[in-house]
Amino acid sequence: MHIALLPSVVAFLARDHSNFIDGAAHTSASTRRIGVVDPGTGETVAQLRDAQAEDVNLAVDSARTAFKGAWAQVTPYQRGVLLNRLADLIEANGEELAQLETLSSGKSINLSRHIEVGQSAVFLRYFAGWATKIGGQTMTPSFPSTAGEQYSAYTLREPVGVVAAIVPWNFSLMIGVWKLGAALTTGCTVVLKPSEYTPLSLLRLAELAIEAGIPPGVVNVVNGRGQVGQQLIEHEAVRKVSFTGSVPTGIAVGKAAMAADLTRVTLELGGKNAAALMADANIDDAVARFVQSAYVHQGQVCAAPERLFVHRSIVEQVTQKMAAMLSQMVIGSPLDERAQLGPLSNKPHFDKILGFFDRALQSNQVVCGARAVDRAGYYVEPTLIIANGKDDPLLHEETFGPVVCVLAFDDEAELLTLMNDSPFGLTASIWTNDLSKALRLIPRIEAGTVWVNMHTFVDPSVPFGGMKASGMGREFGSAFIDGYTELKSVILRY
Repeated sequence: MHIALLPSVVAFLARDHSNFIDGAAHTSASTRRIGVVDPGTGETVAQLRDAQAEDVNLAVDSARTAFKGAWAQVTPYQRGVLLNRLADLIEANGEELAQLETLSSGKSINLSRHIEVGQSAVFLRYFAGWATKIGGQTMTPSFPSTAGEQYSAYTLREPVGVVAAIVPWNFSLMIGVWKLGAALTTGCTVVLKPSEYTPLSLLRLAELAIEAGIPPGVVNVVNGRGQVGQQLIEHEAVRKVSFTGSVPTGIAVGKAAMAADLTRVTLELGGKNAAALMADANIDDAVARFVQSAYVHQGQVCAAPERLFVHRSIVEQVTQKMAAMLSQMVIGSPLDERAQLGPLSNKPHFDKILGFFDRALQSNQVVCGARAVDRAGYYVEPTLIIANGKDDPLLHEETFGPVVCVLAFDDEAELLTLMNDSPFGLTASIWTNDLSKALRLIPRIEAGTVWVNMHTFVDPSVPFGGMKASGMGREFGSAFIDGYTELKSVILRY
């Protein structure tokens, strides 16, 4: 069923969108406009003004003022209360947020409702619970006493200050909430910079933050292309950058942050995630779950598996079953509740994936897919490719799309070599009914997260982040606290 847009969504789309600064919509003086395109139709549904340097300065100044003023006066308990109120408002306005997200990202409306919106509230409540639990330690130094004096020491966790949060286009609302929740829980303030492709849901979220009672200036949003993010990174008042996106851009962000007075940085980047399907796995169950993990949101998930290593004894069965399942997937509008696969999120990415298809059709065995769908918008078929050996470029280059490359392996030693033969190390998975085998393999796999008999799913209680070129720092769990606080040591002589 193709859903009807809410009147509030239609009205929101018609606004003159720009920035959200110091608790209110702030219209940039810029005359440069960016069209927000619905990937399901290829039509422009909203207009956005590209922020100027003075807009970035205003947003950072607003965040700095709030950090030293109104937000500094809010107790940890009350921070948690306010974040829970925001979670309530996310749920209360869930359909509006889901529709805005689907219209700009091409994400299935079902996925927008249950993951983008539903999990945003779940994660925000998790962060809220940490607000009263951030503390230091007490220690007894071993200084020698010369005249009967004694010593004591303790540590404090202090918020770093203004956080620049640069958010990608694939899960704009949810990843924005992850960064906002981590910053506000620890006492920081935030300037969010969404992708120019998907700015709408975070602009609406900033309005809900004010409605929840979060003081003006604590949450700000600046919109525009790459130069806006660059200005944020280089701003002298920004004390931390949290970036989620591609590996090349993340490396550039990290270098710029280090050059800008050693600004703290958390980088959650992509990669070429590996999955290993062992000979003893339940093939039917594994294939069904793997397809769900690999092709969700058209494969536009940083944690999704793109390399599938299958034991040679079952590789033909696995590829046949996967191809049969993929051929039955319903491709349709992201606003159609029956559709299982929607469009890619933007035209440049669509063109990039078509380039991968051209290469695969010329040099690989394409089991299924590798074609654009003949309809308006940015639709492609779910694709399964057989790799031409371990050095096949399609086995090593991130596609970030509905493309899985398969290669057979013969033994565990070869499997580990294949899985770790990558400059990236974000996630990996093992599919097996042999727990002993899985536990032996896990420590030897170079990835920040390893799943067993599942892939892609994340939980707020479990730290998440990458090894090697897939990033630095961790999000979620208690690990996020390190990235948003300074550890201060105090030593007393008495």
